[in-house]
Amino acid sequence: MESTITKIRTNIKKKEKIDEPPQYKVIMHNDDVTTMDFVVAILKMVFQKSHEEAVDLMLTIHNNGSAVVGIYSYDIAISKINKTHQLARANGFPLRCTYDKA
Repeated sequence: MESTITKIRTNIKKKEKIDEPPQYKVIMHNDDVTTMDFVVAILKMVFQKSHEEAVDLMLTIHNNGSAVVGIYSYDIAISKINKTHQLARANGFPLRCTYDKA
C-alpha cells in the first residue's frame, strides 16, 4: 500500500507551471506646466526612486518628452498612475502618465 507522503509528492511533481503576470511600462510625459521639483518628488514618493535616479529620469522626461519610470504588474501600474494623477491635480499640475505592455 502506497503511503500518503508518496502520493503527495507524486501530485506535487504533476503541478502545472504558473505563468508570471504580464508586465506594464509606466510612462511619464513632459508638459509645460509641471515643475521639475514636483516631478522629482513624485518619482521619489510614488515610484520609490532615489534622489539621483529621480533627477536623471526627470531630465530624460524633460529632454525627450517622456520616459519609462517603472515596469509593474497591471494593478500596481494603474495604482501608481492614479496616485500620480491625484497628487498632480491636487497641486494644480497636468502631469500625465500612461502605460503600455512591456
